[in-house]
Amino acid sequence: MAQSLIQRRQEAERARAEAHAFSLRHVSQRTRPPPDFQKAIKEARRGFEAYVLRDADAWKPQLKTRDAARLRLAAARHLFARFPVAEHLEQIWIDTAGLGDGEIALRKRWYVAAAGGGSLYKAGADAWLSRKEVHAFLNPLGSLAFDEAIWQAIARSYTDDQGVALRIARSGIAQTPRTQLGFWREVARFFCVHPATVEEMSDLRDYLAACYRRNRKFSLKGRTPISLGRQMHAWHRELAANARIEVARRRAAAAQNRAHGVSATLDPSGDSWPGISLADWSWSPSCKVHGRREEYVVVQLRTAVDLVTETQTMRHCVASYAAKCIAGHASIWSLRRRAAGHTERLLTIEVDRHQRAVQVRGFANRAPLTEERKILERWAKARAIALL
Repeated sequence: MAQSLIQRRQEAERARAEAHAFSLRHVSQRTRPPPDFQKAIKEARRGFEAYVLRDADAWKPQLKTRDAARLRLAAARHLFARFPVAEHLEQIWIDTAGLGDGEIALRKRWYVAAAGGGSLYKAGADAWLSRKEVHAFLNPLGSLAFDEAIWQAIARSYTDDQGVALRIARSGIAQTPRTQLGFWREVARFFCVHPATVEEMSDLRDYLAACYRRNRKFSLKGRTPISLGRQMHAWHRELAANARIEVARRRAAAAQNRAHGVSATLDPSGDSWPGISLADWSWSPSCKVHGRREEYVVVQLRTAVDLVTETQTMRHCVASYAAKCIAGHASIWSLRRRAAGHTERLLTIEVDRHQRAVQVRGFANRAPLTEERKILERWAKARAIALL
């Protein structure tokens, strides 16, 4: 039976209503779960039940965040803190990436002691720091990471110059093993007497670490920055020569294996490594602005030959970083400029496992120039790299 005009209109209206309801069901967001406060309390309290100052059930936070790390920190403050503490002590509740179980336990123990008003010196800091240095550690010169705060505290016991202390804390010295603190204390004292830039200290740090590995009795007594610089450059040349010899040796061995029909297997300490899964980058500025056609590229160095060539061309020690690259602890990148069929190497960049550019060096370990820094910032933004 044919429908009347009114019936057809009613059917069309129902169809529109159903279509609208269907669309709403598919585009509306699901209700987000509330913050898990109980989980945060449980994680913060684990292993430190004896130091809890407040009842966990009394915690009524006015927090909207669902970030587990931020909730954990808030829970730790409620459970253990009588007094506010510096950011580098609180960071352990937020991020434990790259830390072993022992180091995590140590940093949490130090937080609990300091925030609760106890003696950090008696809580284990006396193994590394004097009472004066513990006070400087708890009251750092600005925003510093945990190990950086330790080194600015040590440096402040040798100098009243806060700028010198901060430069030491932000140099490669802060990355040295705490088990070798005695030797690196001597290095920090040396740079308090002979102030240097962060870049200069970081460069010498690699050389001094190699000296200490070869000879545990190595000392800076009677040395000067000039003599150390001379010895470091000689060490760079030695590294480059040794690397070239090793590459040639491996190639000869591979050729001999092929001649005898032996299938070569990938040696984890060999000529190449997979690197990190981050694409190379290129950028060409507008010809209208610069008046010339050029291209800037940042490429990852994944072979021993590449590192040796970079060392020879740029006159620094990046060839010594092959072991870190193979182990996946770092990746090395080269910023280059291509124009008129010529390629010029500008900067060498070390990126750590957390995608932070921890070292950037130009020719002979110079710092980046202003224009180079702008290109570097473009690359870092495009690849989500943090520039320190």
